[in-house]
Amino acid sequence: MRKILAVTGCPTGIAHTYMAEEALKSAAEKAGFEIKVETNGAGGVDNAITDADISEAIGVIIAADKDVNPDRFNGLPVIEVPVKDGIHKAKVLIEQITSGAVPIRKGKNNNSDKSNSSSNQIEVKESIGRQIYKHLMSGVSNMLPFVVAGGVLIALSFLWGIYSANPDNAQYNEFAALLMKIGGQAFGIMVPIFTGFLAYSIAGRPGMVAGFVGGLIANITGAGFLGGIIAGFAAGYLMLFVKKLLDGLPRSFEGLKSIFIMPLIGVFVIGAGMFLLGGPIATVNNAMKSFLESLQSANPVLLGIVIGAMCSFDFGGPVNKAAYVTGTMLLGEGNFYFMAGVSAACIAPPFVIAFSTTIFRDKAFTEEERAAGLVNYILGSTHITEGAIPFAAKDPLRVIPIMMLSSAIAAVLTFLCQIQVPAPHGGFLVLPLVNKPFLWVGCIFAGAIVGAILLGLVRIAQNKKLANKATV
Repeated sequence: MRKILAVTGCPTGIAHTYMAEEALKSAAEKAGFEIKVETNGAGGVDNAITDADISEAIGVIIAADKDVNPDRFNGLPVIEVPVKDGIHKAKVLIEQITSGAVPIRKGKNNNSDKSNSSSNQIEVKESIGRQIYKHLMSGVSNMLPFVVAGGVLIALSFLWGIYSANPDNAQYNEFAALLMKIGGQAFGIMVPIFTGFLAYSIAGRPGMVAGFVGGLIANITGAGFLGGIIAGFAAGYLMLFVKKLLDGLPRSFEGLKSIFIMPLIGVFVIGAGMFLLGGPIATVNNAMKSFLESLQSANPVLLGIVIGAMCSFDFGGPVNKAAYVTGTMLLGEGNFYFMAGVSAACIAPPFVIAFSTTIFRDKAFTEEERAAGLVNYILGSTHITEGAIPFAAKDPLRVIPIMMLSSAIAAVLTFLCQIQVPAPHGGFLVLPLVNKPFLWVGCIFAGAIVGAILLGLVRIAQNKKLANKATV
C-alpha cells in the first residue's frame, strides 16, 4: 500500500512539532490513508523517513519552520507549509496531497517514477519572507538549548548568593563558581551558535564556518544578537555566491574548494566586515537595550502591554520568539527584570485554559476540552505556551485577544512588582531562583484568572447562541 509521508518541525521542537504530528495522523486516519510522520524535535529526529518509505510514497507534507532536508523528496509531490498549518489545516493538507494535483518537487535527485515527464517537474519556490523566517528559526532552534542550559546553571549559582562566584567576596562558594563558569560558557556562545546555524540553513557547512566566526566577532565587538543576524545572513548568501563562482572548477578541485578556498574567503570577508561594522552595530544595540531598560523603569505598564501582547499573539511563533530572544539577550547583560515579564506573559495563556475549564466546567466546555484543560496546568507550570493553541485555533478572533490581555496583565504586574527571574526557561521549576517567587506566581495567576473568566463567559454566550439556533 502506498502511503503519505510527512515531516514536522518547529524552532523549539517542544510542542508544535508533536501537535502537527498528531493532527496529520488523525486527519489521514479519518480519510482512510496510511501515513508516516517524521518529527524533528528538541531531542532530534524520531521516526525517520527511509529510502524505502520514499519509494512507496504518493506525496509528502512538510509542515516545518526549520530546515528538514527537503531535497531528499525531489521528484515527489511535495507540500511545504508552516508548522501551524500542520496543526490547523491537517484535513486540507491530506486532501491536497491525495488529490494528484500537487506539483512535483524539482531537484537533481528525483525519486519519481520514469513515467513522470519533465513537464510535470515544477519547481516550487517559497516566498522570500518565508525563506528568511525559516533561516532565522533554524538559528533560534539550535541556539535555545545553549540558552536554557547555560541560563539555568548561572541562575542556580545564585542560590549561594548573588556574589557567590566572586572569590573576593564573603559569599564565595567553589561549586557555585563552577556552575557560573560552565553556564557562562554555554550562555556566551549562543550568538555564534545562532549565527552559524542561520548561515548553515542558507549555504550548508561553508556558510556555518563563516557564520560562526562572524558570531564570535559580534560577541567581541558588542554587536550582539543584531550583529549575529547580519553576520549570519551575510555569511550564508556570500557562500552561495562564492560556490556559484567556483562551479566552473574541475571536479578534481572539489576537495580544495570546500575545505580551503570557500572557508578562507568566507572567514576573511565576514570577519573583516564584522570588525568594521561591529562598532556601529554595537551602538545601535546599546541604544535599543537602553531604551528598553528606561521604558522598564519609566513606563512598566506600556512595556508590559507590549511584551504581553507579543508573547500571546502567536503562542511560540516568530512574534513570541522575538520577545523571548530579547529577554535572553538582556538576561545575558544581567537584566533579570525583563525576563521575569516575558516568562510571566508566556506562562499565563495555558493557565487561562486550565482555570477556565475548571471554573466553567460543564457550563462552557466539552469533556475533551476539560481533559485538555487539566494538561495545561502542567504545561503552564513548565513555561510551555503552546498548550493554549488548540483552544485559540477554534476561535482565534475571540480567544487570542483574551490571551493577549491576560499575558499583558501578568507582565505589567511583574514589572510593577520589580520581580527578577534569572533563568530563561523552566516556569515554576525555577521558583527557588526568583527574588519574589510567591508574588510572581500571584501576578501570573491574576492575569490568568481575568482571562479565564472572560473566556468562560464568551464560551457560555456562544453555547447559548448555538442552543437558540437549534431550537428555532
